[in-house]
Amino acid sequence: MKKFSLLFILLVIVGTTQTQAQFKVEDVTLPNTVTFSGEDLTINGAGMREKFFFDIYAGGLYLKKKNTQANSIAAADETMAIKLHIVSGMMSRSKMESALRDGFKKSTKGNTSSLDERINTFVGFIKEEIEEGQIYDIVYEQGKGSVIYKDGVEKGYVEGLDFKKALFNIWIGDNPADKDLKNEMLGAF
Repeated sequence: MKKFSLLFILLVIVGTTQTQAQFKVEDVTLPNTVTFSGEDLTINGAGMREKFFFDIYAGGLYLKKKNTQANSIAAADETMAIKLHIVSGMMSRSKMESALRDGFKKSTKGNTSSLDERINTFVGFIKEEIEEGQIYDIVYEQGKGSVIYKDGVEKGYVEGLDFKKALFNIWIGDNPADKDLKNEMLGAF
């Protein structure tokens, strides 16, 4: 009986730890922490990107420490990440490319001339068709640049803090892709 009680307590502790190590966004489970470049990041907030009432992806913002100030997050020269968990077959490679290009125009108020070459390079890293269930990590790694990972595999990176600022402002800037998602990433809900 003593062994059974000990096993039960251990299972409860493990189960509780696993539950606390995840963040639920509708039917998608995002991790509470991720590690990039040897740096641990914690989820700041997360939500669902919707378009015309359809769920497209669950998105989470990961930082070294919680922050609700979009401008300071975008300008910070420190490792951070945005995780995109694709939940719809409506998201294709061409739609992602179009969304990124449109997002850069909005985040820079149409002034992309100094970023155009790097935008083309970054968008070019998305070569394969996008499928439901895939996970993209858009990570700014301090000392390296803006890196894109697909299902945990690095696809390439672009240097420059100015590029990172424009990239992260696609989601958390003054004219974001989805205002509700921005607020959720910033922990406002």
